[in-house]
Amino acid sequence: MMSVSLADLAALAGAVVLAGLGGEAFLKSILGVAMHLRLPKAVVATTLAAFATSSPELTVSTIASLAGEPAIGLGDALGSNVVNIALIFGLALLFGGIQTRREEFGRDFYLALAVPLITLLLSADGRLSFGDGVILVLLFSVWLLRTLQITLQQRPAAGYAPEGTSTPFWRTVFLGITGLAALIAAGRLFVLGATGIAASFAVDTFVIGVVLVAIGTSLPELVTVLLSRLRGHDDVGVGTLIGSNLFNGLAIVGVASSIQDINLNPEEVGLTLAVGVLALLLLIPRGDGQIPRQRAFALLILYALFIWATLAS
Repeated sequence: MMSVSLADLAALAGAVVLAGLGGEAFLKSILGVAMHLRLPKAVVATTLAAFATSSPELTVSTIASLAGEPAIGLGDALGSNVVNIALIFGLALLFGGIQTRREEFGRDFYLALAVPLITLLLSADGRLSFGDGVILVLLFSVWLLRTLQITLQQRPAAGYAPEGTSTPFWRTVFLGITGLAALIAAGRLFVLGATGIAASFAVDTFVIGVVLVAIGTSLPELVTVLLSRLRGHDDVGVGTLIGSNLFNGLAIVGVASSIQDINLNPEEVGLTLAVGVLALLLLIPRGDGQIPRQRAFALLILYALFIWATLAS
C-alpha cells in the first residue's frame, strides 16, 4: 500500500506560498527596471525576465549532466517549453483574449518555432553530442546579440519617462533578486515534493524531467505570467514565455549536451518537440492581432493529452 509522505505534502504547500510572494516581488521588479532603463516592458520580459525565470532549468540541467543523468535535464528543458505554452499560456488565456501586434509578436516567435525542428534534426541519430550543443549555444548567442542590438536602437525612442520610479534602482534590483530567489526555492520544493510522491512508480528519468521537474522549474514563469495578466501587463507575460522558450531550447539544452552527450529515445523527444510546435502554432494571433480566449481550451487539452501520451509511453 503506497502512502504519501507528510513531508512531501508540506513541500508542495510551501512551494505555493513562496511562489505567490516571490512572483509579486519579481513582477514589480520587472516593471521598475523597464521604467528606470526607459525600455519597453516586453523587451525586458523577453530578455532579462526570461533569463531569470529560466535559471531553475539551467541549474537542474547542468547539475543533472554533471551527475551523469543528462536525460533529466533534457526532459526538464524540453518539458518546460511545453508547460510554458500549453499549460501556462492556456491558463493565462482563461482570463480573456490577449491583444498583441502580429509583427512584434512574430520577431522571436518564428525562431521559437524553428528551435524544436532544429533539435529534432540534431537528435535524429539518437543523441545530442558536444558538437550539437555548440551549435545550439551559438544560435542562442546570435539571437541574444541581435535582440540587444534592436533594444539599443529602440531605447531612445521608447518613450518611457522615469516618472513613477521613486524607488531607487538598487532597491528595484534587490526586490527582483529576492523575488526570483523565492520563486526558485518554490520550484525546488515542488520538485522535491512531487518526485517524492511519484518515487514508488518507477518512472523513466526523461519522463520525470518532462512531467514533474518541468512543472516545478516553470513555477517562476507560471506565477509571473498569471500575475501579469491580473495586473494588466499582458506584454510582460507574452515576452517572458517566448524568451524563456528560447533560453530553454537553445542555451540550456546546448549547455547540457556540451557537458555530456545525451543519449535519448527519439520517440519520447519527438513527442515533446511536436507538442511544443503545435502549442506555439495555437498562439498565432488572428488578423486583428488577438489571441482569443477559446484557444485556452485547445492548449489545456493538448497539455493533458501530452501528459497522458508521455506516461503511456
